[in-house]
Amino acid sequence: MRYTLEEIQTIYHLPFTTLIHKAQTAHQKHQDPSGVQLCTLKSIKTGACPEDCKYCPQSAHSDVGLEREALLDTETIMKDAVAAKKGGATRFCMGAAWRRVPYGEQFDSLLETVRSVSGMGLEVCCTLGSLEQDQANALSEAGCDVYNHNLDTSREFYSEIITTRTYDERLDNIRKVREAGMEVCSGGIIGMGESIDDRLKMLQELANMDPYPDSVPINALIACKGTPLEDQKFVDSFEFVRIIATARILMPKTMVRLSAGRTEMNDELQALCYLAGANSIFLGDKLLTTANPDTSDDYRLLNKLGLKALDPDEARAIHARADAESASLA
Repeated sequence: MRYTLEEIQTIYHLPFTTLIHKAQTAHQKHQDPSGVQLCTLKSIKTGACPEDCKYCPQSAHSDVGLEREALLDTETIMKDAVAAKKGGATRFCMGAAWRRVPYGEQFDSLLETVRSVSGMGLEVCCTLGSLEQDQANALSEAGCDVYNHNLDTSREFYSEIITTRTYDERLDNIRKVREAGMEVCSGGIIGMGESIDDRLKMLQELANMDPYPDSVPINALIACKGTPLEDQKFVDSFEFVRIIATARILMPKTMVRLSAGRTEMNDELQALCYLAGANSIFLGDKLLTTANPDTSDDYRLLNKLGLKALDPDEARAIHARADAESASLA
């Protein structure tokens, strides 16, 4: 199904209680409503990124005093992967501040790391910048299950945030990831000064992909001092929840990941996000270079809400049942 902007606007602007009910209906039908996917995100190469993303403290165009770090070796990264698994994560995500993934020793080291993390039984996700097709193929063969490449915002607002990479380049990178057989993780950032329609156009772009992304991270901007967006106010809570609910309705089988910005959200707002269909979070004290809630706080809230860590095999079984039901009704 392809959605028009008008259809998505109608969903988003439903009475709040009706919107949440529709999101819950979609969530209950296609997912385990009590399950939350637990991931960990590790920066394996930090800072000095040539991109000019206005939200990012890792951009070389920003002045945040971030110390540049070279690509970490496999042994160092594996210590974090072991800790992530011990802490309950089922997916280990690795991010590197590159515009394009390099060839040579760094890429060979990366492939070794992917093989090692995959060998632990963790799902492997990478977010490394633009790929050539042969690199995407090699990552997939090494055991990379998922590749993250966010659209960030609408096509119309995109040039206000980034000028060093085009929107179509991002879409082409996602195509390469799919062609290599990896799952796609792609979402955006809310609260950068964009309009509500910009947010909905981003969801339209994602929902109309064939197939739509397997994971959709929804980030609330953390305005970092030294970046061009340092004076942005934190996104309105109900607008954020409405985006979560709309994403769940448009893409019922995706993992809607409540990502950056949770340090600015109280328990009640996070609970509303879960109610609206969010079913994935990052564990750990950092998301690349920005703060993240303590793992103990996350488990405390999940326990309070009666939610549990989602088993990946169980999630795949639920999706398979949903597909079978849809096929039988066709």
